[in-house]
Amino acid sequence: MDLFSLPRLGVVVPPENPTAEPEFNHLVGAAMNVYTARFPVTPGVALREMLETYNRVLPDTLGDFGGMRLDASVVACSASHYLLNPDGDRALCEELSERVGHPVGSSTQAILAVCEVLGVTRLTLVSPYQPWLTDTSRAFWERAGLKVDDVVLVPAARNPDGSENFDPYQVTTGEIMRRIRERRLAEASALLFTGTGMGTLAALTELAGEDSDRPLFSSNLASAWWARRAVGDDTGAVHPLLRRLDEQAA
Repeated sequence: MDLFSLPRLGVVVPPENPTAEPEFNHLVGAAMNVYTARFPVTPGVALREMLETYNRVLPDTLGDFGGMRLDASVVACSASHYLLNPDGDRALCEELSERVGHPVGSSTQAILAVCEVLGVTRLTLVSPYQPWLTDTSRAFWERAGLKVDDVVLVPAARNPDGSENFDPYQVTTGEIMRRIRERRLAEASALLFTGTGMGTLAALTELAGEDSDRPLFSSNLASAWWARRAVGDDTGAVHPLLRRLDEQAA
């Protein structure tokens, strides 16, 4: 297949996110070409204000693709969209889609789409976020009509004073698996790894091999699944985790 005949996926990511591009490229493989634009750096700004800035400048950041033709775009920043209620998130994506002339989806809307297709009504969150942002995430899903059975917090490490350091970009697969194995997961509860900056593919693959029935997805996995549908991908070049979602949706 001609490399440059493939569908083009635009991905908007926070400036420090080291995870989204590798995971998207790994997931969509030879099915799409992935192009990225990054939100502006906001030095000295607190986390909530930074996320609010991302929402405010999102139209301009999408505009950084210029005149490049894209077939779909994903806003790969779950945290900023948790500050919007589900209806506001959906409305923003619809407005952006109309503005740029191709489908634009947030990672949060992609997760809701996966839940709808799979018939998921209950979630267990695996969160690398600070507690206040985890609570904001939980409230978002509950407003969307989903029941949150439990929350598994996954800090990156402990600070010198013994407190937990929450940094999605530094979370390890080992810590993810340790925290999950410490919990008794509710039956019939889908496992959602929230946040596009926490690397999850190794953990998802390991868990998928242990539990063939439980729905397992992350912000990036759901976004890649949504993107394939948005561009009408029929190449058959499907990552095993995406194939698993397709089989569970059948």
